Amino acid sequence: MGIIEIIGGIVLLIACVLMIVLGLMQDQKTDQNMASAITGAAYDSQFNKNQGRTKEAILKKWTLWLAILFFVATLVVTIVPVYL
Repeated sequence: MGIIEIIGGIVLLIACVLMIVLGLMQDQKTDQNMASAITGAAYDSQFNKNQGRTKEAILKKWTLWLAILFFVATLVVTIVPVYL
């Protein structure tokens, strides 16, 4: 095993564990259903309009970046040793 494979494997493990932790930290989404239409529950509050700065939005962005890192590291670990 080369150094690139070892470093790539470590990056893969760290990204995988962090993605799992961030995924578990995110809240579940509640969909609008018929009960909310009947009871008059509104989902257009000020909190929903500013979702870009909430904890959920930050967790979602970090999860996306970790998924991209995981994908790139997987490609590097599989493709680079073939050409070296």
